[in-house]
Amino acid sequence: MNNFNEIYPWQNKLWQNLSQGRQKLHHAFLMHGRTGIGKYDFALRFSQALLCPNTDESGHACNTCPSCHWFNDESHPDFRLVSTEQESGTDDESPAAKKTRKKTQISIAQIRELSDFLSLSSHQTSGLRIVLINPAEALNQASANALLKMLEEPAPGVIFILISHQLQRLLPTILSRCHKINMPVPDAAQAMAWLRMKGVKNPEQQLAYLEGSPIKVLTDQAQFNQLSDVWKHLALGHKIEPHAAAPILIASSVESGVIAIQKWLYDIVAVKLGHQARYHIQHVRALQSLADKVNLGRLFDLQKKTNELRKLAAHPLNHELQMESLLVEYTKVFQS
Repeated sequence: MNNFNEIYPWQNKLWQNLSQGRQKLHHAFLMHGRTGIGKYDFALRFSQALLCPNTDESGHACNTCPSCHWFNDESHPDFRLVSTEQESGTDDESPAAKKTRKKTQISIAQIRELSDFLSLSSHQTSGLRIVLINPAEALNQASANALLKMLEEPAPGVIFILISHQLQRLLPTILSRCHKINMPVPDAAQAMAWLRMKGVKNPEQQLAYLEGSPIKVLTDQAQFNQLSDVWKHLALGHKIEPHAAAPILIASSVESGVIAIQKWLYDIVAVKLGHQARYHIQHVRALQSLADKVNLGRLFDLQKKTNELRKLAAHPLNHELQMESLLVEYTKVFQS
């Protein structure tokens, strides 16, 4: 977010409600909802405002006081962010392999490190300290239980803010100790108006592909330029040249390439069954042409293979060969 005080338009009402209730704060908030609607940005702005002693009449941080400078420099002594981290890998791995290895869990060590923070006094007169955990479903069994003890016996002046994209993956005991906030989702009109204001062209098409997430659309503009070439190749059906298309599909990442195929196959099936395309509303004619020739049995088998390749996307394999093999199978679903 370029403007430190920017709250997405669809979050205005929630911001007002929370700002008005600052005198009766819960010790733990759980902000949940689907990905790409600005939960993390909102939580950061809310945390900064809670720590700022000079908020404006709308409850936004002033951005000029020492607290705001600390926060914007990611050095605030009363704020802790706990999230998944990048792993360095082992010394004998190639740089490419190291890049693909990411830590997907929040460890018990990370939660235990909060103990010292919780035992300290606040550096400000407000007495508040904030722990932001993102995403909460990255907690494993041990770290979730360690966090639960902290939520059961909250330290004075400490506010926990948990962010979750998958509420069902959290322990019921953690859910019961948090004030749950179902984060607002922008409607189509709000999303398109916001994207047009940001200078995005054809927002309707891009919103369809990214399932209504305007933030993903804004951050993935470079990917959409590349996707135009991907769709041209996929529209060729059995005439596609796997060796030429594979490098284009994995140009951004293997996972994004596999997702592109998954969504394309989904829409072929939808059109074949007489439904509307969900992701590629600008390619209905090409999808209809392919649907007329497709063998659904082979296509369903191909969908299983794309799911398998997506699981392997983080592994240091020869992804171009893997993608070529997948595209060879793609040509066969249109052969009688």
